[in-house]
Amino acid sequence: MLVHFDLGALAAEWPASVVAIGTFDGVHLGHQAVLSRAVALAAEQGLPAWVATFDQHPAAVLAPDRCPPSLATLGENLAAFERLGLAGALVLRFDRAMSETSASDFLQCVLIGGLRATSLVVGHDAAIGHGREGDATWLADRIATVVVPPIELGGVRVSSRGIRELVSEGEVKAAATLLGRSYSMAGIVVRGKQLGRTLGFPTANLALSVRQTMPLDGVYAGIGQTVRGCFPAAISVGARPTVGGEPTIEAHLLDYRGLSLYGTPLRLEFQSRLRGQERFDDLDALSRQMASDVARVAELAGEWR
Repeated sequence: MLVHFDLGALAAEWPASVVAIGTFDGVHLGHQAVLSRAVALAAEQGLPAWVATFDQHPAAVLAPDRCPPSLATLGENLAAFERLGLAGALVLRFDRAMSETSASDFLQCVLIGGLRATSLVVGHDAAIGHGREGDATWLADRIATVVVPPIELGGVRVSSRGIRELVSEGEVKAAATLLGRSYSMAGIVVRGKQLGRTLGFPTANLALSVRQTMPLDGVYAGIGQTVRGCFPAAISVGARPTVGGEPTIEAHLLDYRGLSLYGTPLRLEFQSRLRGQERFDDLDALSRQMASDVARVAELAGEWR
């Protein structure tokens, strides 16, 4: 999949394209319906399917105090676009100037002039331009536009807001159903206090690259994707009341015996919540509970395989 950041280096030689538009935070099932429809429509017409998106949520500029935390990194969103079959992604910088661009200018300069769009695919609540003036009806009056209705599962509408609420409540299984994948967090492994090592359960401490939606404090069963493979993981989120200190995200990777992971990327997938954070009387009690958590993760990992 081709990826262009802004229009500067984009010199489209294709005569026409189908373009999906949206922020697509987390690329959940609703987003996937929009993007898959664009891919299918493009295939029917023998055209490339593109997605036009932004480098950050518009609220980061328009209302930073109310900007929601992300469900995924930009890199993870781009990887999801590629898996869905998009030919290319145009990632636009959302800044004050972009927020003041009229719907007409965005349509003519970015979508038609830049990407050669002859058809658009959008979600039911999509809109472009200053003040969201270019809604689905406005677009349909000016260019062939397919509007994809919202997706519902069990009577629940799939939305980024709803998924954030589930994750923040620790309901990672329910969130995975709406995402179409396990909720994950990605970052770099950094050095911690190394207490886990002294207790017999060394952990990888995760430093995030973006402000992501935090799962409810607790211990989770999951999977750690490292540069040296994937491993079942016992993941701790939040403050550790027995030993104190700042809230952390750290994971013990079962059966990992490789070289140090410091400074390398790590992606943690949350499969289920095992328990909340607890205060133990001493480190021996904490170590026994950690052993129980690891044993439970190992048991669950057998069901995932």
